[in-house]
Amino acid sequence: MKILGIIGGLGPESTVDYYQKIIALYRERTGDGSYPQFIINSIDLKKGLDFMAANDLARMADFLLEGIGKLARAGADFALISANTPHIVFDELVPRSPIPLISIVEATCAAAKARNLKRLGLLGTRYTMQASLYPKVFSREGIDLLVPDPKDQNYIHDKYLKELVPGKFLPETRAGLLTIVDRMKAKDDIDGVILAGTELPLILRDADHHGIPLLDTTKIHVEAAVTEMLS
Repeated sequence: MKILGIIGGLGPESTVDYYQKIIALYRERTGDGSYPQFIINSIDLKKGLDFMAANDLARMADFLLEGIGKLARAGADFALISANTPHIVFDELVPRSPIPLISIVEATCAAAKARNLKRLGLLGTRYTMQASLYPKVFSREGIDLLVPDPKDQNYIHDKYLKELVPGKFLPETRAGLLTIVDRMKAKDDIDGVILAGTELPLILRDADHHGIPLLDTTKIHVEAAVTEMLS
């Protein structure tokens, strides 16, 4: 079995979700009663957010590479970053990383393609919604991505950092997020939504909303990781 390394802590709530999902899926796929071996390096979320707020992508990349290096030295054969926003620098990390990395964006694109989804809403932090990391991958497969209007983007970003990352999952915020999904369906005729923030599946736990699939990027990333562990 290959040993997985995880850059965690970005944020802590979703890292716990990764941990639980990896163990459950590994045990489901092996069926022999065994448990997976993997390594988590939980890094300082505040540092990462400060780099993103300052648009200092070079230091963000160096920060992540330092963490990946620790995973490699601890014995990881490959790694993932358990968050969407840091994937803004993923293409800079790949050639410099000492071990292979699994992209949450590439894995999600493959999942959307497998379901023949062609027009997707993209929800996440403002950094993720406004960056090119998702569109540049999905456009290669002819999949259109649409983001909420600026007011809704501000709402999502604010709730994400002030509530979801610290672990507050309020019913009124869930309702507010689903109202945005409904608005995008009415206005943009989306056929699915990418929960492109690994805290979003913790508040939007259903597989769909009014028939609109909600793509859980944590679950998709975990499936790709466990497949690699067992390869």
